Amino acid sequence: MKKPKTVKCPTCEKAVPWSSENRWRPFCSERCRIIDLGAWADESHRIADDGPQEFTELHSSEHEEKLH
Repeated sequence: MKKPKTVKCPTCEKAVPWSSENRWRPFCSERCRIIDLGAWADESHRIADDGPQEFTELHSSEHEEKLH
């Protein structure tokens, strides 16, 4: 039987087998999964956004131009 690939737990960096038997993958445990979720909830983890202006800003200026 082939040995499953291992990945680092995103929270504690422990080696974790990437297999269907690991119910917490990519985390090593429920504890690490909850710590990561908490970091997203308190906005310690964020995804950078260098995209276009806010949707409301774009459409409100277009709406004003149509009114005039």
